[in-house]
Amino acid sequence: MSYDLTKFKSMTEQLGIELTDNQYEQFIKYYEMLIKWNEVMNLTAITEFDEVIVKHFVDSISLIKAIDITKKIEIIDIGTGAGFPGIPLKIAYPNLKITLLDSLNKRVGFLNEVINELELKDIEALHGRAEDYAKAGQLREKYDLCVSRAVANLATLSEYCLPYVKVGGKFISYKSEKLSEELAVAEKAIGILGGKINTQIEFVLPETEIYRTFMIIDKKKETPKKYPRKAGTPSKDPLK
Repeated sequence: MSYDLTKFKSMTEQLGIELTDNQYEQFIKYYEMLIKWNEVMNLTAITEFDEVIVKHFVDSISLIKAIDITKKIEIIDIGTGAGFPGIPLKIAYPNLKITLLDSLNKRVGFLNEVINELELKDIEALHGRAEDYAKAGQLREKYDLCVSRAVANLATLSEYCLPYVKVGGKFISYKSEKLSEELAVAEKAIGILGGKINTQIEFVLPETEIYRTFMIIDKKKETPKKYPRKAGTPSKDPLK
């Protein structure tokens, strides 16, 4: 099947991202696998090609507006779901080393199929809860950058994500709204977890009216050993 990539190419160019024909082919193959697997399991409510391009692929790689990802850095994507933003980032920036973490084993099966089909290197998909892999001796404080598009308040997300980040690294949360009220509530929690709010980058996705925010949090000191708390607690009882 042939796809019109005109809009996709225009949007990536406006983000300053240059993709090869092979990379665009990888995105197409990823889209086709997403739609095929979506027939038997819930991966995404967005299935129309142009919408997936904008709301999943371009949205994921727009991270370039917040941080230089052209260098070889190690990233973990918490609550990756169908692979967003981790797989689009890996396709666009092969230099990245990426870990995808999701709590549903079926989704991890899908992610592994995508990784194999697209012949992606230096990327792995893990099945488990964020609270569990953040324990000492696992993946704790291993990454330069943690990203998440998961839907949760910032205090909860920070407890899931900051334990994975090295001191000197960053946690960046993808959001669809300005975070003034949520930010005020989360600031103390972020401090407890060893983080400090850096900045909030607001923008509109190219050629759309879709508003996006990146919340950038710097890891200033080690996260106290008692965080994250046991499974389920961060979402039920966010730090205040």
